[in-house]
Formats: sequence, structure tokens, C-alpha cells
Amino acid sequence: MIIAIDFDGTICADAWPEIGEPIPDSVETVRELHSAGHTLILWTCRSGENLQNALFALQCWGIRDCFHYVNEHPPEQIAKYCTYPRKIGADLYIDDRSVGWQGWAQVRERFGLEGK
Repeated sequence: MIIAIDFDGTICADAWPEIGEPIPDSVETVRELHSAGHTLILWTCRSGENLQNALFALQCWGIRDCFHYVNEHPPEQIAKYCTYPRKIGADLYIDDRSVGWQGWAQVRERFGLEGK
């Protein structure tokens, strides 16, 4: 499954342009989704130095290498749709601004990660 994950307000507290503290269960859940074989895309509005700061934070939290792509499409998505649209193609979007967002416990439940 291709999963696009937002940064500010989702992986860490929204402190734009600074980097907030990791939100409880976010780091562990990202690691577990990666370990389960999912393709993870960091899906963020950050760019330039602000994006580099986010990537550094992910590195410090030990999850930078869990993300296969950063604001990019996987090659199979480009081939499938024969285009490179602005919207990142994914099977699931994890974002604090999505309808029904209840936090990382909801994600853990959906993927059967609760109690691990």
C-alpha cells in the first residue's frame, strides 16, 4: 500500500516554521508501517530550508529512512497514469486535516498495530 503522510500537525506538533515535538505514537507507527512493507511518502507543503529542517528532524527521530519518497510520486504511479500531477498518488493519506482524523491510535487500529 502507498501511504502519504503529512508532517506538521501529523508526525509532529504544528509549530510552523519551527519543528514541533513528535506526536505520541507517530514515530513508532511510521516505523511499523515501513517494517510491514508499505511504501511511505512524506507529503508536506514544506520546501527549501524548511523541508530540509523537517528531514533533519526525521533523521534525528530515526525515521528518515522509512520514507521512500518526499513529495514525489512512486514510479509505478507515474507509469499507471502517464503523468506527474501535483497531487501525490497514494492509497491512503494520513493527515491531521483530513475528515475524521482521530490521531495515530486510529491508524494503529486500522493496521492492526494496537498493543504492539
